[in-house]
Amino acid sequence: MDMYQNPYMSLSGITPEELALLQQATAGLTDEQKKYFFMVYSGKRKSPQDMLIFCIIGLFLVPGLQRFITGQIGMGILYLFTVGLCFIGSIVDLINHKKLAYEYNQKMAFESFNLAKMGN
Repeated sequence: MDMYQNPYMSLSGITPEELALLQQATAGLTDEQKKYFFMVYSGKRKSPQDMLIFCIIGLFLVPGLQRFITGQIGMGILYLFTVGLCFIGSIVDLINHKKLAYEYNQKMAFESFNLAKMGN
């Protein structure tokens, strides 16, 4: 990867914290591994705007959708059967949608790093 071009800046809604996480995660990778990491990560990543949409849909239509999307199946089922924990959990998720997205993206960065390290 060219040191003057940062492909992570092209990701929608990227925060400085996420950018720092990605730069730290890819520090020890070769250029080829960094390209593979970016390809895998950008496919799995959820932007904060996407998470906001999932939380709104989870609040009004499908309780727990945001939890299913982030791989938290147990919490998604709990939200589904308790109508978003009586709407309180869904409202909290709506307020904290950026944190949900960041935590999910951290997991995806770790998975992408492992795939890039093993793949090359």
